[in-house]
Amino acid sequence: MASFEITGGRKLKGEITPQGAKNEALQVLCAVMLTAEPVRISDVPDIRDINNLIELMQMLGVTVRQDHSATTESGRTFEFQAANIDLDVLDDPGYRQKAGTLRGSIMLAGPLLARFGRAVIPQPGGDKIGRRRLDTHFMGLERLGTTVEYKRGAYIATTKRLKGCYMLLDESSVTGTANIVMAAVLARGTTTIMNAACEPYVYQLCKMLNAMGARISGVGSNLLTIRGVRELHGCEHRLLPDMIEVGSFIGMAAMTQADLTIKNAQLQHLGIIPQVFRRLGVEVWQHGPDLYIPSQEHYEIERFMDGSIMTVADAPWPGFTPDLISIALVTATQAKGSVLIHQKMFESRLFFVDKLIDMGAQIILCDPHRATVIGLDREHKLRGLRMASPDIRAGVALLIAALSAEGTSRIDNIEQIDRGYQHIDERLRKLGAEIRRV
Repeated sequence: MASFEITGGRKLKGEITPQGAKNEALQVLCAVMLTAEPVRISDVPDIRDINNLIELMQMLGVTVRQDHSATTESGRTFEFQAANIDLDVLDDPGYRQKAGTLRGSIMLAGPLLARFGRAVIPQPGGDKIGRRRLDTHFMGLERLGTTVEYKRGAYIATTKRLKGCYMLLDESSVTGTANIVMAAVLARGTTTIMNAACEPYVYQLCKMLNAMGARISGVGSNLLTIRGVRELHGCEHRLLPDMIEVGSFIGMAAMTQADLTIKNAQLQHLGIIPQVFRRLGVEVWQHGPDLYIPSQEHYEIERFMDGSIMTVADAPWPGFTPDLISIALVTATQAKGSVLIHQKMFESRLFFVDKLIDMGAQIILCDPHRATVIGLDREHKLRGLRMASPDIRAGVALLIAALSAEGTSRIDNIEQIDRGYQHIDERLRKLGAEIRRV
């Protein structure tokens, strides 16, 4: 098991390019299964979760070719072709075990059902951040004409023919919406999805599907109308920059007093992310397609107009993404002022704050969903500590804390960080960080 050893307290400086969006990649790679023609996807990040999904697709018979000449700082370019799928692999114990380690593998269900009428979904893994229901996926697929049974640790889904319908999703699940949309594009008739997720990931998926010949309207809204077609064809698609990386780099710049330029951040797809960090006192400037965060000796958390304490809470898009709650929390530890962090969606995501408290942060964990941060205003620096990464986002929050702390920190279980952040140690060293993989 690998660890990061970080000597903190160094002011970072330079430019960094965000990788292709991990959460978008998990969706659009699954969409490759909807056609027998080649699909070319660019800026695919070199991270564990994506590489595991590609291996799963290869096990199913997808031909994967990497264009090494097209590799950029954002990621890699692949051509996928799902012309010879072997459904018998779905029953192979090796496939089920591998699929069970990757939560994103559930999004293979929609394309497999739409094109082949059968899918197997092992009980999925992923981050241990509390309950993460699959009900939205299955209820939507059942509305389209799928039968789902649970047998020997896996969900077995079958259908003779998917048929369009109207559905109101019980929650605006991003992966649930993606799965249902991918099933509906080849269903007979029209499907209307109310309360659909409208995150940029879903927008990009629908954009790609329409380029493949799907007929989806309402893209970017929470009301999607999908008119089924007989077949889809190949296309080319480029991933957006990962907005979670962009937010992580903003928080990192504030904590380390970095003079940082985030290249090609594509502000139009970041929603209120820059605004939330500005309310924490972080200066975020737009320079063309880039974001610039100047070095700040101090940054001060705003108050609401009536003078009450600022609250940062997650919400479905276009609200603040839950994947950046951990980053906002750690950023606030060295600000001037106080803030209430409210993580509404997952009841275990704030449990990493005990490590920050051990490092010297002033945080009151009110309950599993809320924490009050009393900023230190750099009067008392965090101190180095040995700790372990509990999940992807908390792991990066601890990494940011270690970069700003006095002394040496060691973060174990960095496989969690590698699941979502591409070669993060190498990229940080180029900015002046003292970090090594041990």
